[in-house]
Amino acid sequence: MPEPAAPGLTLWRAFVPRWSYLPLSGEGAARFGGRWNPVGAPTIYAARELSTAWAEYNQGFVQHPALIARFELTGAALADLTDAAEMNRLGLSPDIHRYEWRAIMDAGEVPETHALRERLLVAGMDGVIYPSFMSPGGTCVALWRWAEPSKARLEVVDPEGRLPKSPASWI
Repeated sequence: MPEPAAPGLTLWRAFVPRWSYLPLSGEGAARFGGRWNPVGAPTIYAARELSTAWAEYNQGFVQHPALIARFELTGAALADLTDAAEMNRLGLSPDIHRYEWRAIMDAGEVPETHALRERLLVAGMDGVIYPSFMSPGGTCVALWRWAEPSKARLEVVDPEGRLPKSPASWI
C-alpha cells in the first residue's frame, strides 16, 4: 500500500456556509452518501487545488454561496487513483472515474467505488486521491479517517479564529 501522505499536504474544501462551525465533521457526506462513501459513513471531500474545490462544490450548476477553507493533512495513507501504476496494482480500470455511482446507489445496489472503499479500509488506507470530474486536470481527496490518534490528521487552517464555534451565528 502507498506510504503516508507527506506532512503538510494542503487541501481545499468549499461547503455550505451554514455548517462553517463543523468544517471537520464529514456528516454532510454521511447524510447523503457520495462517490466514495455510503450513507451513514462520514467522509471529508476536499480538493488539492482551490479552483477544483470551487468547481466540485458547484457541480457545474448555479454558483451557490460557499465557505472555502484550507486544510492541512498529515500522516494519511492515501491510495492514489491518479497514478496508473497504483490503478494497475489495485486491478482497476480508468472507468471507475466515470462510474455512475449515484444511479447505482439510488437503485439500492452497492457502487463499485463503495466496494473499493471497503477493500482499501481493510488494507489500512485512510482515503483516496482521485481525478476531479468537474475540473479536468484537478485532483480530489476523499478521507474516511482523519482524526484518530497517531494516524491521519486533518486540521483546518484558521489562524485568526474566524470560523464560528457554534451554530449561534446562523440563528
